[in-house]
Amino acid sequence: MDFLSDVEVRVLGSLIEKDITTPDYYPLSLNALVNACNQKNNRDPVMALNEETVRGALDSLHAQRLAGPASGADSRVSKYEHRLQEVFNFDRREIAILCVLLLRGAQTPGELRGRAERMYRFEALEDVLGTLDRLSQREPPLVAVLPRQPGTKESRYMHLLSRDAPPAEAVQAREMSVPSAGNGRLAHLESEVAQLRKEVAEMREQLAAFRRQFE
Repeated sequence: MDFLSDVEVRVLGSLIEKDITTPDYYPLSLNALVNACNQKNNRDPVMALNEETVRGALDSLHAQRLAGPASGADSRVSKYEHRLQEVFNFDRREIAILCVLLLRGAQTPGELRGRAERMYRFEALEDVLGTLDRLSQREPPLVAVLPRQPGTKESRYMHLLSRDAPPAEAVQAREMSVPSAGNGRLAHLESEVAQLRKEVAEMREQLAAFRRQFE
């Protein structure tokens, strides 16, 4: 299976969010899903997707068994649902955290706690950290921590379902975390970046192998 494009990430995250926050209106019609993807609140970045683009993302997600037409929906209008629970068997805490990461990108545990409250109320920050740890300990891992940036108190976490974002973000964060210096420090930085790229590639290979079990 391929890793997800930015549009596929947005479509999947929007389906998960609406499943939890507005169950009376779920599964979603194509029009409702487009509107959910293009919301200006709880989205980063804000997108302006059209029906054709969203339909293409749904086709790709359906091929990967991550989403598709709702079964048994009594309606003349086709409706769509995500199928992450069938693939990963998440608990409520895990799917809430992953949903926020899909919709808003890399975030700190504090940000995740506040933004996930509509889907699951974490009593303490330790509960968020425990959930992130479980997601990162899955085989293959679904979440990774980014190196802490200078001047910040909390590290940010990212999901590993995206095809493009994780390596770029991870490398950027690692580069920012090491001050510029002489040739020795530059060589050390290049070595660390290469190692980070290798680790992310290995995570992706593990995730792809896991997904192939459901094809």
